Amino acid sequence: MAFSKIHNSIFMPISFLIIISMIASTSAGLLPFSKKHVVIINKLVTRATLILHCKNKEEDKGVISLGPGDSFDFRFRVNLRKTTVYTCSFAWPGNTATFDIFRADRDDNPKSKVGVCSECIWSIYEPAPCRDRRDGGQPNCFQWDGFP
Repeated sequence: MAFSKIHNSIFMPISFLIIISMIASTSAGLLPFSKKHVVIINKLVTRATLILHCKNKEEDKGVISLGPGDSFDFRFRVNLRKTTVYTCSFAWPGNTATFDIFRADRDDNPKSKVGVCSECIWSIYEPAPCRDRRDGGQPNCFQWDGFP
């Protein structure tokens, strides 16, 4: 009898966690803690080196230098309140700009104009950062947040 109570007290929470994990992995953008993979590709038309620095409130990804066509990526999980934001500063000869490379309200929201991405692939051009579409369609380009 005691074994049964112990077994149930261990089995039930583990079963619950497994079910939640399975749901989270198949329902992009519907649950907190969804896995994200951000990829940033230097597609500057001038073929200049792109210097970037990405961070959020808790984590600093450091300063990265990307040659033409090179990429940088990082992985994380969206926080419980779905307020995760990663902001990047970008610099190339004669220019600096900033952009929220991941915003949960835009990139992990099924109701957003651009939809949910679990792998968020960004091509960085001089006029705008563009999130590539998995279906090969026209990318979604955005204005820089800060462009002095």
